[in-house]
Amino acid sequence: MPTIALILGVICVAFAVVTIVRALTFPRTGEVVDQIGAYGYEPTPTAPLHEAKGRRSLEDIAQSVGAVFSRKTRQAHETDLRRRLVAAGQYAASPRTFMVRQLLFCVGALLLWILLAALGGASSAILVLGVFIAPLFGWALPSILLNRSVKNRFNEIDKELPALIDLLVVTVEAGIGFVGSLRMATQQLEGPLAQELRLALQEQNMGRSTTEAIQGMAQRADTPGIRAFTRAIVQGETLGVSIGQILRNLAEEMRKRRKAKAEEQAQKAPVKMLFPLVLLIFPAMFVVLLLPAVISISNTLGG
Repeated sequence: MPTIALILGVICVAFAVVTIVRALTFPRTGEVVDQIGAYGYEPTPTAPLHEAKGRRSLEDIAQSVGAVFSRKTRQAHETDLRRRLVAAGQYAASPRTFMVRQLLFCVGALLLWILLAALGGASSAILVLGVFIAPLFGWALPSILLNRSVKNRFNEIDKELPALIDLLVVTVEAGIGFVGSLRMATQQLEGPLAQELRLALQEQNMGRSTTEAIQGMAQRADTPGIRAFTRAIVQGETLGVSIGQILRNLAEEMRKRRKAKAEEQAQKAPVKMLFPLVLLIFPAMFVVLLLPAVISISNTLGG
């Protein structure tokens, strides 16, 4: 019986996927009707001419507004998704590729749920509920992983930024230009910050100014440290202030920022330890300390 249910579930999922693909690739009904009308086979309207024209104009307006809204929404979604992919360091990935990944995760989660439900002998209500929840979870899982990857990458960039600024201070004060200092830093450093610096230098080699390349790096990796670094460099280039002095002040600011972040994490530690203490450690301690007394009292009262 579980095998039959599994086979039926796989067949239903395959039929649903084929139906969705056919629906996305099949031409719209309105386009087919317009083509038929172009060949002279337009049916005679049953309603009066002015009512038909009014209804047709309203439908045209609704379709135009709907098309513009869906196009703007899709473009905004793709732009936001592309920004998140670039922030995660996935420069070669496209938004449509990510959506295909979401679709595969959706179908995979549904198949996995059907398999587990069939092997575990779940009831019909739980099976139907999982059929609705599993695809949603599969669709949202790649987005959750992408957001987590962006957050971890930004933390690594802020963590590596003080070392970069110290290296720039040493090289700039030694007489090397700012662009040359950035090149030396990319050779010495590794990780996401070095990747962003290499990309900024490639943009600078392709014709963009140093300020524009640094601002582009800030747009890709929008972290507090990168924003402060970009602001300082842009102000120094604009006002003509010495880059070495600006970098030295920025290095001191980065150290203070890093110290404040460490103190903030230390203050959050007791709150984070509260949940393991209440849910894991305290119950075990209560069992070890109170169970012998409960057994002793139970034996005394029973005797």
